[in-house]
Amino acid sequence: MMERIREGVNSIWVKIILGLIIFVFVFAGVGSYLVGGGQQVAATVDNHEISQREFEMAYQNERNRMQSQLGDSFSTLMGDPAYVQQFRRSVLDRMVNDLLIEQRANELGLRISDEQISAAIFAMPEFQRNGVFDNEQYNSLLRRSGITPDMFAESMRTDLLRRQFLLAIQSSNFTLGNELTALTKLEQQQREIRTLTLDVAAFTKNAEITDAEAKAYYEKNPQLYTRPEQMKVSYIELSGDNLKTTLNVTDADAKAYYDENQAKFGTAEQRQVSHILVQGKDSDAKAKAEALLVELNNGADFAELAKTSSDDTFSAKNGGKLDWFERGVMDPAFEDAAFALNKGEVSGVVESDFGYHIIKLDDVKEPTVKPFADVHDEIVTELREQRAAEAFYDLQTQLAEKAFEAEDSLDDAAEAVNTTVHTTDFISQADAPELLATPAVMQALMSPEVREDGLNSDVIEIAPEHVVVVRVDDARDEMVLPFDDVVVQVKQHLAIQKGEEQAQAKADELVKQLREGNTAVVAEQGLSFSAPETIYRMGADRMIAQVAFSMAKPVDGKAVYGVTRDSAGNVLIIALDKVIEADVSNVATDSQLARQLEQMYAQQDVMATLEVLRDTAEVTIPVADTPAN
Repeated sequence: MMERIREGVNSIWVKIILGLIIFVFVFAGVGSYLVGGGQQVAATVDNHEISQREFEMAYQNERNRMQSQLGDSFSTLMGDPAYVQQFRRSVLDRMVNDLLIEQRANELGLRISDEQISAAIFAMPEFQRNGVFDNEQYNSLLRRSGITPDMFAESMRTDLLRRQFLLAIQSSNFTLGNELTALTKLEQQQREIRTLTLDVAAFTKNAEITDAEAKAYYEKNPQLYTRPEQMKVSYIELSGDNLKTTLNVTDADAKAYYDENQAKFGTAEQRQVSHILVQGKDSDAKAKAEALLVELNNGADFAELAKTSSDDTFSAKNGGKLDWFERGVMDPAFEDAAFALNKGEVSGVVESDFGYHIIKLDDVKEPTVKPFADVHDEIVTELREQRAAEAFYDLQTQLAEKAFEAEDSLDDAAEAVNTTVHTTDFISQADAPELLATPAVMQALMSPEVREDGLNSDVIEIAPEHVVVVRVDDARDEMVLPFDDVVVQVKQHLAIQKGEEQAQAKADELVKQLREGNTAVVAEQGLSFSAPETIYRMGADRMIAQVAFSMAKPVDGKAVYGVTRDSAGNVLIIALDKVIEADVSNVATDSQLARQLEQMYAQQDVMATLEVLRDTAEVTIPVADTPAN
């Protein structure tokens, strides 16, 4: 039970299901949810469809997120078609679960208020600078994603609705004090045991194997003596990381770069404005904006008018004031108007993708440039990376050309890129070096052109700025090795098998007699138990602890016996002499254990709820989901 609590609270399902939908996932799907029908359907949940477009966008964004987190290791995983299929299905299953939860939440009459949406948006770190909500950051990210504030707010309403439903399940769980105390007593319980070890190696050493037995075992288990398909491989590896260490960047190079790119090493001119927004693109919206401008020209206070009339509700609370921004951040029309103003001036009506604005320039920060000495190391690193990238792609081109021109050897290609040709002995997919074991390289090695015709492969990308070219120097097919070649190995396998069987049989016979009360049998056979030792449930040897804590308590001082294996594979007889109960105070219902237990219960309830929702809904996937890279 205690192990299940620990496993449950750390389960990835708890983190996925009980967490708010990932921000990037929201951006991916929100636009597509508003697109009309006529699209291929990825899944149907009752009468609600998940379009193929929605799915592909969600899949691509989840893939990008995983790639940014895991890097090359994720690229390697995605080279396996079976993993891609599993990954795509997991994304689609999550979308189906989300829709089922949303439907159930609506059936229950759950609702999300505008105030809750605003609070959630204000709390999102993606929209914050220095821990504080930044309206300009918010608008900029939405604009770059092609989403209006209203669209994003509605997507947040849906996600918060799902979260409300899941949290309702989670918060409904509780634990009782006596339950927690009993679990704590179980966790802290100790057991006094003795052990008797039967060394499997000794039984193996004494096992007698005849040639006939070995031959029969060989014929019955040919897979154990099958040599896999193997090949000898030559390859050239080219890496941008290696090039970085060989390139020299002088101080003069760095200074020249600094002089030509000073804008990169300081802050551009920044402006702070206040604005009044009238959403909409029609004539009524424009007329309203022009009327507001007339009020301002007649002496109305800009901040007060923004509070009462601006459709940008976030900035309106602050009199329309936005955070500092530089060029390249805002809508182009808005930006041009803001940078054309002098401090204190008010623009005319400015049309942008969001509607009509009236802009007031509040303040200006002049551009600054860091001293060369402060950015010297940064420039050297950047130049070295730039030059390494340029050199790498030049060498990659030469490598591809020479490997193609001299297709029956890698020597010319290696000379062209100033590197060496690496070779291997016979290798298989199972024991290939990590570089050659990647799916893309293995696919090239197994292609008829490379394996059978002996040609050089194309340039294969292992990771960004990391490529190889391979060729097969020799190959041999899979075959069952002759008995005479493996007879020693066969006898070893059979001896180990017999040794384990004999040791287990010996242990079973001893335990049978011990349970019948014949404790003298141990000494009669020249064996002995170890001295008594006290172990904990989470002891160092988990195999021993697992068996010892599953055994019944001794009665009337008589030991209880069981059998297990130790970490070396030997057979162990356990004698349980005593159970030592822990003296435990009452455990509070607000303790860490209580929270862990409640979270485990919550996980079970969520999974059970999803199972019921899937069982009672009509979920179909009409289009076969094929992997896409």
